[in-house]
This record gives sequence, C-alpha cells and structure tokens, in this order.
Amino acid sequence: MAEAIELKAWSRGRTGTGGARAIRREGRIPGIVYGGKDAPLNISLETKEVSKQIKTGHFQSTVYMLDMDGTKIRAIPRDVQVDPVRDFPIHVDFMRLAKDAVVDVDVPVHFLNDGASPGLKRGGVLNIVRHEIALRCPADSIPESIEIDLTGTEIGDSIHISAVKLPEGTTPTITDRDFTVATIAGRGAEETAEEESVEEAEGEEEAEEKTEE
Repeated sequence: MAEAIELKAWSRGRTGTGGARAIRREGRIPGIVYGGKDAPLNISLETKEVSKQIKTGHFQSTVYMLDMDGTKIRAIPRDVQVDPVRDFPIHVDFMRLAKDAVVDVDVPVHFLNDGASPGLKRGGVLNIVRHEIALRCPADSIPESIEIDLTGTEIGDSIHISAVKLPEGTTPTITDRDFTVATIAGRGAEETAEEESVEEAEGEEEAEEKTEE
C-alpha cells in the first residue's frame, strides 16, 4: 500500500466569502472534504504546504492523509480553484477515500529511448497526441507516470493505448476505442501541415478583406 502524504488541516465553522477571506488572511486556504457516508466537512489548510504540493505537478493524482487534531481523513484532491489574476490557489476540494477505493486520475506520459528510434534518427518528429492519459486505478497504487519505450519506432508509426503497458489493476477511462497516444511523423509531413495552416490563415485574411471592401 502506498503511503499517503500527510497534510495538516483544521475544521472551519464560518463559510461564505467573508469566512474564506478571513481564512486566507491567516495564511490558510479554505477547502471541503466530501464523499463517503459522512457529511461534507469544511476545512482549511496551510497555503504554503498546499502550494508546495501543487508545484509537484501531480497534486490531483496523489492520496493525502488530512490530519485534523489527530483525526485522520484519507482523501484525494478533486478540484483546485485558482485566483484568475494572481494565479495562486484559493480553494481545494477533496474526496474521501474508502478502503480499496478506485479513482479516475490524469497521469503524465514519459517517452523513453528516443535515441533508439530509427525514425527519429532519420529526422522524424515525435508528435505527442496525449501528454496525459486518463486512467482508472486503485487509490493505493496511482502511478506517477506512464512510460512508453520508443525503441524501434519508425516514421509513420502510431502508438496506441493498446500497446502501452499499464500497471496491474489500471485501465484507461476511455474504453470505446484504441486511441492514439503519439506518432512518429516525418519532417516533410510536419512542414506540409504548417504550410497548409499558413495558407488557410492567409485565405481567411483575404476573405475578410474582400468582405470589408
């Protein structure tokens, strides 16, 4: 079982805009814990600690143990609200996790051994279709990343989810198709696509100028 990261939390009685502002003036972030058989619980957490966890890049795919005066609540972040101007977290939603819980998370994709790809050696380009893959997995064994080996890939190859090795008990949330994660494209194909985009944009500009005339 993976060890949950502990976060100090406090119960907060006052809610609403005024209560949230008061919490933030104390250097904390308001939040809520919901799910399971218990009623939703209004909490606050240290701003510095939450910001530190968010900067890891996998905050919303990490299980935490919220410590509220000795009472431990196992939960996973489900939503983070960010100040639109100053870009810092202002509210966090957590979902309680029961024993043997299964959750949906977005896991980053890492590509390995690009030097062992004949296609890339010959000037091909790795076209990443999905930088993250939505997975359904046990809360106690959420992978930090999914690794894809590029060894032997050629120009024109497509890497589909069916060819990706996933941890035991983990499945994609998309089940109705064998979706593409990445392709190895030729330089020519990439340049052609760019030229077509430029031509299309120029055509739209010309059409707008004629309309204005």
